[in-house]
Amino acid sequence: MVLGVLLVLLGLSAVQADEKPLRIGVTAGPVAQAVQFAAGLAKERGQRVEVVEFTDWVTPNEAVNTGDLDANLFQHAAFLALQNAKRGTKLVQADPVGLIAPIGLFSKKIRSLEAVPAGGTVAIPNEPLNGARALRLLEKAGLLTLAPGKGLAVTPLDVTANPKALRIIELDAAQLYRSLDDVTLAMVNLTYLIPAGGDPNTALLLDRSADDQFVLRFTAREDRKDDPRLRRFIETFKAPAVKTFIERNLPAFVPAWPGA
Repeated sequence: MVLGVLLVLLGLSAVQADEKPLRIGVTAGPVAQAVQFAAGLAKERGQRVEVVEFTDWVTPNEAVNTGDLDANLFQHAAFLALQNAKRGTKLVQADPVGLIAPIGLFSKKIRSLEAVPAGGTVAIPNEPLNGARALRLLEKAGLLTLAPGKGLAVTPLDVTANPKALRIIELDAAQLYRSLDDVTLAMVNLTYLIPAGGDPNTALLLDRSADDQFVLRFTAREDRKDDPRLRRFIETFKAPAVKTFIERNLPAFVPAWPGA
């Protein structure tokens, strides 16, 4: 009986040793750290996972679409839908497991929202979705009023009240943290803030919204979302050790999956 069990286990190990490594694309920084940690845990469980880091939000989807990557983890459903429509891809979220990556208003010139001066400059992302999130956060901060009913389709043209005559400038998301040397405040995504050395605790306002459409999740091609290698790694990612790593090492990030 014992010999039979050993043979089965050895057979499973041989299969896993022969299978191709799972290739996961991530954005550099906190998300990469979480996936790298999970990859280490997967290795202990007999699975090989290669983590490929990117510094932009376009290439990871292109690599998944062409098959160079098996999946990626960096985007939420709202961004994915926008990219699918824009680029003609049909990528899907592979599983509810994911991360909540907050956005926030940051400044190197003022210490509170009340101190925002008249005529100040505000930097927001230059792409529609996160630009809309920035505008909504500015409205939540009481700095702007937006036309109602626009949701995530809101743009700077939808600002109906700007009592401090703030000047809104649109920049690439990766440049927003650096822009803090020149602007009054900026909306910065923590996936860029933390790698650049920023401290989430200095946010003038932090949005930890648990809105389902803003949870970062594993994304794959429709024909690969049920790949047994990906399913196995997602189960590893949901391990208590990964949850603990995120909570201890990734300030403000929130594990987001059933039971987390």
